[in-house]
Amino acid sequence: MQNPVESIESFTVQRNDRKHKPAMSNQSLILQQALTGMFTKLDPRLMIKNPVMFVVEIGFLLTLVMSFQPQIFGPTLVTQSYVVGVMVILFVTLLFANFAEAYAEGRGKAQADSLKKTRSTTQARLILADGTEKLVGASDLRAGNIVRVTMGEIIPSDGEVMEGIASADESAITGESAPVIKEPGTDMASSVTGGTKVLSDYLLIKITSNPGESFLDKMVALVEGAKRQKTPNEIALTVLLAALTLVFLMVCVTLVFYAGYSKSPLDTATLIALLVCLIPTTIGALLSAIGIAGMDRVSRFNVIAMSGKAVEASGDIGVLILDKTGTITLGNRLASEFIPVAGKTVDQLARMAACSSLDDTTPEGKSIVELAKRLGVTDLNNPANTTSVEFSAETRSSGVDWEDGTRVRKGAMDAIKRFILDQGWQWSSEAQELAEQVARQGGTPLVVACNTEVYGVIHLKDIIKPGMAERFAQMRTMGIKTIMCTGDNPITAEVIAREAGVDDFVAEAKPEDKIALIKKYQSQGLLVAMTGDGTNDAPALAQADVGLAMNSGTQAAKEAANMIDLDSDPSKLIDVVSIGKQLLITRGALTTFSVANDIAKYFAIIPAIFIVAIPAMKAFDIMGLGSADNAILSALIFNAVIIPLLIPLALKGVQFKPMSANQLLTRNILIYGLGGIIAPFIGIKAISLALNLFGL
Repeated sequence: MQNPVESIESFTVQRNDRKHKPAMSNQSLILQQALTGMFTKLDPRLMIKNPVMFVVEIGFLLTLVMSFQPQIFGPTLVTQSYVVGVMVILFVTLLFANFAEAYAEGRGKAQADSLKKTRSTTQARLILADGTEKLVGASDLRAGNIVRVTMGEIIPSDGEVMEGIASADESAITGESAPVIKEPGTDMASSVTGGTKVLSDYLLIKITSNPGESFLDKMVALVEGAKRQKTPNEIALTVLLAALTLVFLMVCVTLVFYAGYSKSPLDTATLIALLVCLIPTTIGALLSAIGIAGMDRVSRFNVIAMSGKAVEASGDIGVLILDKTGTITLGNRLASEFIPVAGKTVDQLARMAACSSLDDTTPEGKSIVELAKRLGVTDLNNPANTTSVEFSAETRSSGVDWEDGTRVRKGAMDAIKRFILDQGWQWSSEAQELAEQVARQGGTPLVVACNTEVYGVIHLKDIIKPGMAERFAQMRTMGIKTIMCTGDNPITAEVIAREAGVDDFVAEAKPEDKIALIKKYQSQGLLVAMTGDGTNDAPALAQADVGLAMNSGTQAAKEAANMIDLDSDPSKLIDVVSIGKQLLITRGALTTFSVANDIAKYFAIIPAIFIVAIPAMKAFDIMGLGSADNAILSALIFNAVIIPLLIPLALKGVQFKPMSANQLLTRNILIYGLGGIIAPFIGIKAISLALNLFGL
């Protein structure tokens, strides 16, 4: 029989493999949109946003004019066919650059189209003030409205469940066909998303968003690229590329005087071609596509990034703060054993524990009642007029108060200890020893007390997710510090932290502790990432540089975060960091390749241009390209052809391997730096030989 943990791991891998593969049926539509987009993007108003390619477009327009009026910029020194050839190659270069961006955008728009189908006109049963129902369009709903959704109906907008228990189909959002139970009272199950479908029973939902502000509306706008803004690093790189373009522009202007002095005058078309060859057109053409593809990779992983800045920031993360339950462990800690103190029986402890949990809707509370029933405890009903005491992050305990003054509590050891001491009674050292014993086993102890008496300890068990230790080791290799944040006591936290392999842990953490921890590392100049799903997580999610909220979490958490995981898998934050790293590595690798390309083209072209006037340049003419015209055209064609050859790499991303920054730098220089220098020499020589066959 297969181990259940192995089954979970196997299922997760299979599910993720299916999810991450792009749908092939949309490829023809994406390609068609890209082919159209590469022409519409020639609009100078769009091109000016990319300074490098805008210079190429100006060069194209100038050579286009020269194709019809050769003498417009002075006497021409080259043939008309040469000018036309330069013009055509520049035009093709522009089309290739626009195709890269249009294709990347097309993949996002294809996803948006599928999401729009879930936004089709939906009718909603609006509950009026007098309790009657009125049928209205989903677009007429406003935040605060109450709607009733029954079996087979579409949830009209985002909201919180107020009443009812039902299963919902969220496949339109998450891609998962398995139904999800929705009910009030818990963060993970009370939040619903517009566009999903109720499969059974009914739900009474309080709408939390206005038209155009729903989660689905935001998803469509984001994946369409309507809200995509350049990230700080992308802006900095654009400025650098613009500066390099100005440098090479000055180089070309200087060459005019040098060429005149050496009796080797350069034609305007040649100068334009030379400038385009030397400026960083490769990375200039692919920069936007790399950024769009980075967001697309995140969305294909079923995570919606609210901005490209969030994806980029995830690649620079220095500290990863993770909850224990549901993130490092499988979650749903379940009661496995009742351990009574001396003088109390298992039956007595089970009955008190169950009484304190009858109104507890958490998985832990429900499991306590179930365990008590399995042990034979019957007639589990609290007396009339009892008051339930709900669990809170502050008290870290819950229970029930009876009308006769009896107070039953269960909770963390320190919370129950405080409950006993506040009443002026002594704390049970035996209960403390039992709790510590459970904690040393990696379990979570809950102490049960009635008035001033401690009855015993409940042992809650959890399991560390498969492969977590290996993943934390990878984070450590990349220089990322991992911190487990948990409400458990220090002993339990230490056991789990040691077994999971995290670098540090914070026990008995309250919401304000998480914020303080984030600020502490941010003050050290580190970027911090964390996950959360509850309203009490919202402040910390907003404070973190990368906040990943769960789709099943509260609206407050989703509003505060800058990323939302549609699968509600907190451990996915580790994958998001890897995707962010891949984005930065891809941009760095292609920038290195592009700059190295320019250096190689410079040394390949310049000797061929001046070899006639300066015979000593023969020593630098490594490739023996012959004529200057042949060298210029060969380099210009290579400059255009290299762009589509690198589009798959820009969209897919450079293969990511966990390693240190120094190792990544060395790898980039060796592969993409040397590759960028060698490739032009080989490519330009091959193109030159091909042109010679045609007599050029």
